[in-house]
Amino acid sequence: MAAKTTLNAKNLESLGAQRLAELLIEVSMGSAAHKRRLRMELAGNHGSDEVAREVRKRLASIARARTVINWRKVKALKSDLETQRKTIAETVAADDPQEAFELIWQFLALANPIFERSSDSSSSLIQSFHQACKDAAAIAASARIDSNVLAEKVFKAVQDDGYGQYDNLIAAMAPTLGKDGLDCLKKLFVQWSKEPKDKPAKGRREIIGWSSGGPLYEDEIFGTHRDLTVRIALQEIADAQGDVDAYIAQHPEKTRRMPMTAADIANRLVSAGRAKEALEVLNEVDATGRADMPFEWQLARVETLEALGQQEEAQTYRWTCFEQSLHDQHLRALLKRLPDFDDLEAEEKAFAHAQAFPDVHQALTFFLNWPAPAEAAKLVMRRKAELDGNLYELMPLAVEALAEKHPLAATIALRSMIDFALDSGRSSRYKHAARHLADCASLAPHIDDFGNTRSHDIYVAELKRRHGNKHGFWSLVT
Repeated sequence: MAAKTTLNAKNLESLGAQRLAELLIEVSMGSAAHKRRLRMELAGNHGSDEVAREVRKRLASIARARTVINWRKVKALKSDLETQRKTIAETVAADDPQEAFELIWQFLALANPIFERSSDSSSSLIQSFHQACKDAAAIAASARIDSNVLAEKVFKAVQDDGYGQYDNLIAAMAPTLGKDGLDCLKKLFVQWSKEPKDKPAKGRREIIGWSSGGPLYEDEIFGTHRDLTVRIALQEIADAQGDVDAYIAQHPEKTRRMPMTAADIANRLVSAGRAKEALEVLNEVDATGRADMPFEWQLARVETLEALGQQEEAQTYRWTCFEQSLHDQHLRALLKRLPDFDDLEAEEKAFAHAQAFPDVHQALTFFLNWPAPAEAAKLVMRRKAELDGNLYELMPLAVEALAEKHPLAATIALRSMIDFALDSGRSSRYKHAARHLADCASLAPHIDDFGNTRSHDIYVAELKRRHGNKHGFWSLVT
């Protein structure tokens, strides 16, 4: 009997078409989303033209809406947008790619009016538009849109990229645009960059903010935004065309000496078989005595050295970077290139270095990421006085990694969080501290020898002596 009442397609078919239709009407009552879905299915019975008409009507309705989109409405709107996008990309495009091409651009045009009235800070809505950019490229290819027409469409869209909805449009469109389309798109952006910036009438400059240097004028901000938009677009076009020199040309001389920019340029030069130039670019960055060079720059340098055949120098640099940062990826790459047994010796050396590293929390993070729980436990036991219980993004991870096989080390990590909450009077953390104390009690029977660490009972007695007046905490302790 239970099998026959399970909700699945086969069992529902037994109700018959008329009863199912009645139930659908009943279920959709009071739900605009369900009604729209049913209308879309009915339209599908009359061909893609009718489906396209329903989509166009719905997109126009969304564009006209003026109500604020708060976090409560985001989920419903996201579902609505995805329904329209998928219908365009999957249903309409299959029968009429030309119609689908027009509809997907109408869909993309919704971004600005939606985000203008949205208070949602999540990325859920923008993802629909990023996917629509990819859909637009596929539909354009299917519809055989003229490359110059497509370039003009992309150009106008990127010009109006107010909320980042078109961030991946050029990259998505590149294969469809082809060489001629990319050349046309590049020409449009270059022409735009040369157009004079309109200046407002004297006395009519609108102040939109203030900085330490004085007022920020709207026309100045627009000019800066336009320049940046052009530069980024030309960089993306250069990448799509595989033109490294054109990519480099879009970076002012000054920014080429910034670590992250130098790393980006070097990676492209290495990929183009120009490793010697890549090293020159990286050497333009002043890294003298700096232990805080971005990981991306360090990785670019290592890969450049390897591309030049300088494996020994690359290995030496990997170890130097690891010594300074304890970044596990440097060590993994180093060990991978060592012969058997040499890698074990190097790993032991790395662990010893991490145990003595000045920042105990950086060392703990390394051991947890490796993972080397025994080394993490050893570190916690040896340097427990240095642990910062305020690091709530790290300590719970340590407890989780250590609890099963290293209960004493896990207890020490738990106590660091308890002590911080009580010593600093953080009442908002009392409930967490009480839970941590309960976890300590659970771990205590599994600890054979507390050594020079106080037993659980002595620790609790000490807490009561020092913080007995914190009734908010003790009321939570079970």
